[in-house]
Amino acid sequence: MMDQLLWCGRIKNGISLTAPNETLASAYLGKAEEALETMQTITTHDWRITTAYYAMYFSHFSLYAVLTRIGIRCENHSCTILLMKRLLSDYFTPEEATLVEKARGARVDAQYYVSREIPDLFCDQLVRAAPRFLVKCRNIVGAMNEKTIGILRGRLAEALREEG
Repeated sequence: MMDQLLWCGRIKNGISLTAPNETLASAYLGKAEEALETMQTITTHDWRITTAYYAMYFSHFSLYAVLTRIGIRCENHSCTILLMKRLLSDYFTPEEATLVEKARGARVDAQYYVSREIPDLFCDQLVRAAPRFLVKCRNIVGAMNEKTIGILRGRLAEALREEG
């Protein structure tokens, strides 16, 4: 069976290597900050979930900033979360990856399914976690150096070449 990471490298808008870009990573972190500011002003439960998710992820924002700094492009949310779990496991805990994954599900439910209720407790957890997640991603981006980027890019390139 083909590995999920390999599959993500083969699908349209999946994982691909691009040039590392610190400037663009900073711009995505700025977008995450805007989403957090918006989240603080919104009182509607569903939109608070949505803005918290986007602040953590962007239709990738904070997490996408880390990937952009490394030189990874991925427009598939599930594949980006997989990268978080597999390639960036030295930076993110399994609990953080699970939270982003659950936030993605809650965002989908809140935006597209009127009948699905997201518990207030989970919404509150996301609202509290989003700023911490942004700070963590900002620190990861700031601490990245060329050696670390090269190692991560090499690991990903190898995973994308492997035959399943």
